[in-house]
Amino acid sequence: MVHAFNWKKLSLSAVLGYRWDGQRCRLWFQTRPSSYNDESLIAFLRDLKRHLRGQQAILIWDGLPAHKSRKMKQYLESQSDWLNVEMLPGYSPDLNPVEDLWGNLKGQELANRCVDGWGEAEHGVCDGMERIRQSKLPFSFLHHAGLFF
Repeated sequence: MVHAFNWKKLSLSAVLGYRWDGQRCRLWFQTRPSSYNDESLIAFLRDLKRHLRGQQAILIWDGLPAHKSRKMKQYLESQSDWLNVEMLPGYSPDLNPVEDLWGNLKGQELANRCVDGWGEAEHGVCDGMERIRQSKLPFSFLHHAGLFF
C-alpha cells in the first residue's frame, strides 16, 4: 500500500532589531504558506519600514538568492534614506544571529511536532517567537555571532 502526502510549505522571515546602546531588542517576523522571493521580501521590508516609523536601520543579510536579485538591489538602492545593507560573506551562518533564532525555535516549539497542516505549524512558530521576544535570547544570539555593543 502506498500513501501519498501533500505537505504544504510554511516559510518564515524574521528581523532582530537591536537598539544602538544595547538597551532593547525587537523581533519582527512574518510567515507565508509558500517560499519567499524578492517580491515577498520587498513587501516584508515595506512592513518593517512602517513599523520603524522612519528610524534608520542596518540590515545584515546572508546570501539567499532573493536577497541579491536585480529587483531587490534596485529596491534597496531606493531605500538608502533609512536602510543600510551589509552582506555577510558566503555561507557564514555562524555570523548571522537569526540563524540562532531558527535553531532555538526548531529545537523547542517545532521539535518532534507532527502537524496536520501549516496552520498548526504557524501556531507553534508564533508561540516560539513570543517566547523568544519576551526573553534575553536575542542578545545571546547576537553575542554568539561575535557582535557586541
